[in-house]
Parts: sequence; C-alpha cells; structure tokens
Amino acid sequence: MHQYVDAAPGIRLWAQERGPADAPPLLLIMGAQACALGWPDEFVDLLAVHHRVIRYDHRDTGRSTWAYDERPYPVTALAEDAVAVLDAFGADRAHVVGMSLGGMLTQLLLADHPGRLLGATLIGTQALSSVPYRRPDGSAVPVGELPGIDPRLLELWARPVPDDPDPEAELDRRVEHWRLLGGEQLPFDAAYTRQLERRIIAHTGHHRTSTAHARADSSGMDRTERLARTEVPTLVVSAPAEPVFPPPHPQHLAQAIRGARLVEIPGMGHALPRAVHAPLAAAILEHTGALPSLAAAPRRT
Repeated sequence: MHQYVDAAPGIRLWAQERGPADAPPLLLIMGAQACALGWPDEFVDLLAVHHRVIRYDHRDTGRSTWAYDERPYPVTALAEDAVAVLDAFGADRAHVVGMSLGGMLTQLLLADHPGRLLGATLIGTQALSSVPYRRPDGSAVPVGELPGIDPRLLELWARPVPDDPDPEAELDRRVEHWRLLGGEQLPFDAAYTRQLERRIIAHTGHHRTSTAHARADSSGMDRTERLARTEVPTLVVSAPAEPVFPPPHPQHLAQAIRGARLVEIPGMGHALPRAVHAPLAAAILEHTGALPSLAAAPRRT
C-alpha cells in the first residue's frame, strides 16, 4: 500500500508500507538522490516477514515533490521529513534503518527525536561527531584524517550530467556508478543493476537526476554530545569493501554512539546487491529482536 505524505508546505512525499499491519514498524531511509526503490524489493520483503516496513521517496527523488530550486532546504529538513512519514503512518515509535545520507539522517533522529526510535541501524555512513577515532593501540585519529572517498567515484561525480540525457546513456552511467559503489569484493551483476534502475526510472516517470541533496546546506549537523549519551540501541554495519566511508569509519561511528554494536557484512560495499540481502537482513532482524541473537556479546535493552 502506498500513500502521499504532506511533510511541509508545498512538499509531498510518496511512501509505501509492506508487511503485517500489526508488526513493529521499521522505517527505511535511503541515501542522497535515491528514492524508496533504492531499497530492493527482495530485501524489503525479507524484513517485512517480521516488520511493517515503511520506505519513502525523499524530496527531489522518485514521485515526491521536486522543487529544490524554488524552495531550497537544509539537509536537516530531510530528517524532519522522516518524522512526518512516521506520523502519517501512525508509527509513534519505530526501528529506523538508514544508509549513506540516510544514516546521517538516522543519527539526527537519534539525537533530536530519540523518543520516536525503538532502535537504529546505520549503514555506509559517517559519524555526526567530532570525537577522534581511537585505534586499537589507543592512539587518536582526528575525524578529518579518516580515509576519504575513492578517487574514481569523485571523478565520476565531477562529470557533468546533461539536463536531458539519452535514456540508455543515463542507464550506462548509473550502472557504472553502482559498479564503483559496490566495491571489488563481490561479483557485480550489471544486468540486475540495470533492471533495478529501469524500475526506478519507471517509478519516477523520467530519467533525470537531481543534485538537490548535494547542494543542500549541510551545516548544523554535528550531534557529538547527544550521540555520546543516547539510550537508543544502535547497530553499525561495517562494509569491508566500502568506497565512500571506508573502514575505520564504521568503527569510529560505533565509538561515537553510546552502546553501539558493530557487525560486518562480508564483501559489502556501498550498495545492496543480492549477495548481501540475506546477511544484512538477518543482522537487522537480530538487532530489532525479530530473530534470536547472533552475537556473542550481550545486547543492550
């Protein structure tokens, strides 16, 4: 079932729920420039066996309002959109899973709306914290000295994108993008990726790509103190092939958030290929309590 959510004046978001209506709600928050279908149906269905899963199109993606040039907004407004989606679906509290920019938005929810979260899972993101990373030997690494983005991705992002690109050329660009994002540890399925992007284009109604999230004001997002004292149970996913926020970013994130637990998904990069669906879903469901604990360490309650 899908519906539209009036998140702010002039802003309407497309949202969808799957799974039992009486199951604990779980909100999925995608990354920058990515719509709800960035969470593949097969992965969503694994979660929806145990949860009422809600996913939605950010502003300037998918079927939601595209209006950044007329009504610019800060990145923090995207976190408030997530709260509006929870309100619209009558979810007073929910588990929240965020990937990439969605992981940053989930941290904003952890800090600013902790009472709305049953738990949080963070994937492929960086800490909204200025606390240095502590290596296993105890030495400190300032946040600004943590590893950066793969230069091949930076080069791809720097290429100009035509206002109205040829549809097949745009699909070629997207497939290349996901090849780089996926890292180099798992085989890349170009045909699967192309099919997924065709579905996203059909869902959106056009093949243009917005740059709104990259241009939105990202100031005022540091939440060092609040993350350090949060009571919300938090899972951090470590992806060894991650090219955007490579290790030790996940380890730093787990240090910055009070009580956070770290789990590694073998071979994973900054993408959701079929090979990671089952282990990632299992880790999330164990964290939400839908599956028996897979971790040796005791869980926070």
